[in-house]
Amino acid sequence: MTSVNATRSLTTADEVEALVGRPAPMIAAKQVGELDDGCVAVLAASPIAGFGYRDAAGSSRATFAGGRPGFARVLSPTGISFALDEPADGPLSLVFLLPGVGETLRVNGSAAGYRDGEVVVDIEQVYVHCAQAVLRSGLWQPPVVAEPGAEVGDGPLAAPGVADFLAAAPFLVLSTWDSSGGSDTSPRGEERAVARILDGRTLVIADRKGNKRADTLHNLLADDRLAFAALVPGRTGVLHVRGRGTITVDPELLEPLTQRGIPPHAALLVDVEAAELTTSDAVTRARLWTPDAHVDRAEVPDLMALGSRHIATNTASRGSRLMLALARLVPVRWLRAVINVVYRSDLRKEGYEVAALSTSQRATSEHPLREVRVAEVRRETRDAVTLVLEDGEPFAFRPGQFFTLVTDIDGREVRRPYSASSAPGSHRLEVTVKHIDGGLFSAHVHRGLAVGDKLFVRGPSGSFHLEPGQDAVLIAAGSGVTPMMSMIRTLLAEPGGRIALLCSNRTEQDVIFAAELARLADQHPDRLSVTHVLTSRDGRLDVTRVRQWITQSPGARFYLCGPEPLMDIARQALDELGVPADHVHLERYISGPETPSGSATPQRMIVEPLGAAVAEPGQTLLDAGLAAGLPMPYSCTVGSCGECVVKLLSGEVAPKEPNCLTADQKADGQILACTSSPLTDVTVAVP
Repeated sequence: MTSVNATRSLTTADEVEALVGRPAPMIAAKQVGELDDGCVAVLAASPIAGFGYRDAAGSSRATFAGGRPGFARVLSPTGISFALDEPADGPLSLVFLLPGVGETLRVNGSAAGYRDGEVVVDIEQVYVHCAQAVLRSGLWQPPVVAEPGAEVGDGPLAAPGVADFLAAAPFLVLSTWDSSGGSDTSPRGEERAVARILDGRTLVIADRKGNKRADTLHNLLADDRLAFAALVPGRTGVLHVRGRGTITVDPELLEPLTQRGIPPHAALLVDVEAAELTTSDAVTRARLWTPDAHVDRAEVPDLMALGSRHIATNTASRGSRLMLALARLVPVRWLRAVINVVYRSDLRKEGYEVAALSTSQRATSEHPLREVRVAEVRRETRDAVTLVLEDGEPFAFRPGQFFTLVTDIDGREVRRPYSASSAPGSHRLEVTVKHIDGGLFSAHVHRGLAVGDKLFVRGPSGSFHLEPGQDAVLIAAGSGVTPMMSMIRTLLAEPGGRIALLCSNRTEQDVIFAAELARLADQHPDRLSVTHVLTSRDGRLDVTRVRQWITQSPGARFYLCGPEPLMDIARQALDELGVPADHVHLERYISGPETPSGSATPQRMIVEPLGAAVAEPGQTLLDAGLAAGLPMPYSCTVGSCGECVVKLLSGEVAPKEPNCLTADQKADGQILACTSSPLTDVTVAVP
């Protein structure tokens, strides 16, 4: 570790100015006092912002706020609001990020109140910040798993996971305050670690040449308190650090920060008071590292063009009028080409070789989700409704398969699998949703969904489906009748064999599709027989009763769907009758397992052949992989469908039961990525 004694520090504004120089007049001219149309469009597209504030106790805080595009609501040209877990007090500042874009939008102001869980901001300054920090850090490039950090001594930085996180973090937002009620949050980025550990309580952060505005340096001369929040591409964790900072030009401290032989002109020496690594809800929901979440540049203003308009508007001269005219007339791509040349030149002067100035490559593949409209909500029982969905195109699937419904609930994407109950080929897809106590999605469907609302569907999925051309024996309980309904409707639409349904429910009022089943049985008495078992009247089914009900015909296929106990009973009855295993098809209905506990520290994860990621404490393998932008297969996310199965090659995981895996799959080392959290570093293979 480098010694931190006897450092050379800058303590006056004159010393800072002598080092940095005076900013050019147009740097100050970039600043405007309110949001114009371009700024409003940027806020509408930005899913996340670095945010610096003081809490009610006066402690400095830096974090990331947001989680979805447009999270910051524009109240007026000088006012915005956004969700925050606690009130903010006094001066505050934000830096809005656009995934895939280098430039950022900086907003400074003060807290004007805290209402309904949202902080209200009075805006005082708005300006565009250059892309150098993002370009240095490669923030939007594909993530790379870094080597572990070095051991550190006692202090806040010795907390579990902190050193490893800092060793991998190329980007942070740094918040400082001045003595006159001002705040500044600026982006910092490096090719490698943006903040280097000197010992268990000391960090050093390079200060490289920029626009000479030097707000951070001037603020620290007036108030040495600071806070920063660091990011690692591909991870949903955020490291929050607060402490006190000084400005150093000590060659011994600058030398390790040298970039291809060029040291920074100064550095910030941070005496760390607190460091906390947490999983960020805002980063998780923003899906920052997923290419298809990056903004489409054609749909947002070019930020440098926006900054040029601000400069031209603020400068009263013939030259500024000419600049404003050029900003309006010159194609944005020409302006962007010029700016990229300037970026490349400036970065080379700092020791950076930038192979490409494109910060990301937006995914161009077709989106796997299909948007549909709710055409009808039909009540089936007191706790089951059928959703009729349409988008003008037919729905192709095999009878018995399921679709995954996707929607946003309280700002979170929620997915749940539901079997189709309609026949394939129709322009309307029917899925039946039973209300589950504590079920987030089912409660939303039953209480908040109405005709005209939009959902997304993914699918079809699942290996449980009808084999045409054979007699079908169906055994179901509760909502397990939904895929059977699709099979019955499909089989009865064509000439063919016989269908026998054994359907178990608690009471007559709980029977889903009761009237429809009765109607179909009356219309097709020679082909469809329906036997209802009401457990409140008849008692629960057992092996003997199931065996007595079954009447075999040569080549018949058996389809079982329902809770685990009934499936076990039915399977035993079929085994005793000598039914071949390949004639029996099962779909087990399970409730979503609790979130796996996993490890208390981040764990590395290799996904063959897709890449690598880091799982935060309690995070599932699937969540970690998707956060890192890995194209891992999945559908339901609750352990019901088996779409996310991977093979565990090394390491240990904490799986959650029950799930849909068979005993043979478990014996083969297969696990569900959506319900397994790593206890150690792991390697898994995607089939």
